[in-house]
Amino acid sequence: MNDVKNKTIRIMMLDTRTGHSQYLMFFLVFLNFILISINFIPDTSFEEEIPADEIIMYTGIFLIIYCPLATLIGAWHRKTQTPVEQDILRKQDPILAKSFKILLDIKTGEITKKDTEEFREFLLKIEERKF
Repeated sequence: MNDVKNKTIRIMMLDTRTGHSQYLMFFLVFLNFILISINFIPDTSFEEEIPADEIIMYTGIFLIIYCPLATLIGAWHRKTQTPVEQDILRKQDPILAKSFKILLDIKTGEITKKDTEEFREFLLKIEERKF
């Protein structure tokens, strides 16, 4: 049961990081751009000092909304976008292409004994993570 709980927490952490880094930070940078650009409009002024308790209240409200939103967006990304990205990466993977080519050559009989042994060594290195 502890492994399930640990995995669930790690998945939620991944979702939060993904939602934050790939979606919400873009929005915040865009919002920051808008707020900064407002200063260049004539007849606007942000020179008034904001009280500390308002900043603390704003920060609390922001975090209460931001963290769950980042987690939800990250979960959506993991469920919808990540499989598409992985599929694209698999289609461009040279190791996978070489493996399938050699398997096809073995099946059709177009490979030598030496090539078969080299492929076996190649796969063993991958299994041992010494590639």
